[in-house]
Amino acid sequence: MVAIKHVIAASLALVTSPGALASRQHKGTVDQVTNVVYKGSSALKMTQTYDSNYHNRYHSEVDHNYGYKRGDSSFYGFAFRLSDTWDFQDQSYNIAQFIANRPGAGCGGDDWMPSTMVWVQGNQLFSRIVTGHYRQPNCGRNIDTLRNLGQISAGQWHKVIMQVKWASDGSGFFKIWLDGNKVVERYNTATTIDDDSVFQFRVGLYANSWHDDGYMKGNQGFRQIWYDEIAMGTEFKDVDPDQQ
Repeated sequence: MVAIKHVIAASLALVTSPGALASRQHKGTVDQVTNVVYKGSSALKMTQTYDSNYHNRYHSEVDHNYGYKRGDSSFYGFAFRLSDTWDFQDQSYNIAQFIANRPGAGCGGDDWMPSTMVWVQGNQLFSRIVTGHYRQPNCGRNIDTLRNLGQISAGQWHKVIMQVKWASDGSGFFKIWLDGNKVVERYNTATTIDDDSVFQFRVGLYANSWHDDGYMKGNQGFRQIWYDEIAMGTEFKDVDPDQQ
C-alpha cells in the first residue's frame, strides 16, 4: 500500500508528503477541521465560491502525483459529506478524478486531460471511463458516462471505493462501490487512453460545471464538502474507510 493512505487520511500534512499537495483556485479553500469527521480526530474541508466575473476553473483538491499509469491495478477509497444545506442541481460537482499533464498532446488546446472522474449531479453519483488516443493529430477519445449510480444525501457521510485495472485494450476491469454496494462491475474492457502518461489521483471539490457551462444553476454559490480516510492500496481493506 502506498504512503498516501496515512498522509491524506485527514490531514494537511499532505502538502509536505513527497508527491502530494493541496491545490486551490480563486476563492477555494482546503482546510483541516476537527468538528466534522468520519473517523478519528480530523478531516479535510473543501470549499468553492462562484464568481460571475471569474472565468477560470474552480479546484479545491488534494493531489497525489502518482495515481496510476497504464498497466497498473489499484484500489482507491474515500469518505465524503456534502453540507447539510447542499442545493442539488443538474450540474456536475466533481469529487474525485485522475488527471495527467501530457506534454505535446495539444487536444482541446490543453495538454492536461482527466480520465476517470467521479461526481455528484442532482442527487446521484456519476462516473466515467475515458479511452482512445487523444493526442494530436488524432484527438479522438471515447467517454463512457456511468449514470445514476446511487443517491447522495446532504449532510450524510458516503463511502466510495474503486478498483481498476488500467488498460487500453480489452484486458481491463472497472468497479465502484457506493456505501458498501457494488454499483459498477465491468470486465474485459478498456479503462484508459492508449499511452503511458502518469495520472494524478485528486480528491476534493471541483465545481467543473461553473466553468464548463459558463454559469451556475440555482442560488447556492458557496459549496462545501468534507473528506476523510482518502486512500490508495492494493487490497480492498487498504482503502475501505470502515477498516482503517
